[in-house]
Amino acid sequence: MPEPPSSSSSSAAAAASALGPPPLTGIRVLEFAGLAPGPYAGMMLADAGASVLRVDRTSSSSSSSSSSSAAALPPNDLLTRHKASIAVDLKSASGIALIKALVSARPSSGGAVDVLIDPFRPGVLERLSLGPSDLLPLNPGLIYARLSGFRRDGRYARMAGHDINYLAVSGALSLLGRAHDPPHPPINMLADFAGGGATLFQGILLALVARQTTRKGKGQVVEANMVDGSAYLATFPRFGLKSGVLGRARGTNLLDGGCPYYDTYTTRDGKFFSVGALEPQFFKALVAGLGLEGRGLEEKRFDFDEWPAMRTLFAQTFKSRTREEWEAVFDGSDACALPVLEYGELETDAGREGDQRPSVTLRSTPCLAIKQRPQQGSDPVTNGRGSGVAGDGYEGQLLDPGQGGTARLEEWLGWKQGEQFEIHDGAYSLSRSRSKL
Repeated sequence: MPEPPSSSSSSAAAAASALGPPPLTGIRVLEFAGLAPGPYAGMMLADAGASVLRVDRTSSSSSSSSSSSAAALPPNDLLTRHKASIAVDLKSASGIALIKALVSARPSSGGAVDVLIDPFRPGVLERLSLGPSDLLPLNPGLIYARLSGFRRDGRYARMAGHDINYLAVSGALSLLGRAHDPPHPPINMLADFAGGGATLFQGILLALVARQTTRKGKGQVVEANMVDGSAYLATFPRFGLKSGVLGRARGTNLLDGGCPYYDTYTTRDGKFFSVGALEPQFFKALVAGLGLEGRGLEEKRFDFDEWPAMRTLFAQTFKSRTREEWEAVFDGSDACALPVLEYGELETDAGREGDQRPSVTLRSTPCLAIKQRPQQGSDPVTNGRGSGVAGDGYEGQLLDPGQGGTARLEEWLGWKQGEQFEIHDGAYSLSRSRSKL
């Protein structure tokens, strides 16, 4: 006989059955393939339950060659969770007709596209007759979401750029880096993903709420750019330049690496420990854990002239033990002293909170799981619903052009290959009998 389910698995199953669907269930998103920030916004929507269909380009639509081949370009996008794909030749009339038909489909025929994500530089989709003025009349409820690096109306609008450039002109980069060193970019997290993709996601959610509450079903154009997004994220430190929190030169202030009790230190085994003991009670616990009581350090906390000597003392002390030994000292304390963990070790140690979860917990309508095959009895609220995806949040998966696209079109609109659409050399197009848009 099969063993009865454990009480923990039974309670988890009961909890799951009482939950509502993910928050964006029923929202349909057409995402034009682009560089990482746009796909990141699409992934955030998909993780929240939206149905996302990526539009990949073909060699014909992305090349000036006169060749008639429309083979789909190989993918390099890893931000593909829960998405499907179609490859479309955007230089062909039938390809453009397919996009317009998808956007203009009415709920009576299975549902319209709710959101379109445009990741290109200004003017690209407009030149293809797929700009807001072309598509919004076809679908007044459409949320047309556009993401650019620079402001569309700014002096850099027509220039190429990357994360470091957007941070540079936003002012945020001027705050980052050690004293006496040039400003240092934080990989590409701050402008591309936080200031760009996540900000676009926020704008899409605001537009969806507005469509439901104040605009009587009407959509709108949403524009995000990485300069304004980065500047907005820097609101508090920018205020700090005026209030005194960041009144000194870069890398010499309380929160930017200048303060010895808000920094990282090397341990004996070459690993690192973080310290953030700003408040007096936390600083006292730090000093006690380091075995440095009785040196009057508490009275010197805000004496800038004492910071170099204090930093040297802390560095020497942390170097005397391994990271694991310092963990044994500070684990469970209020010293705000914790190990700098690396993803390689987090991936194999869920006990260190290394198991990847949705970015936010919704108690009644949780998002989809990121970790594949959550443990039996795991909470579907905190861990996310469903069985998750390959990679466990540590390894992205490529989505081949056209993968899942046929099923997604049938799911959305009841369309079938050979009837409403055709596929030639990997490229999707509207069937000739429907190419009147």
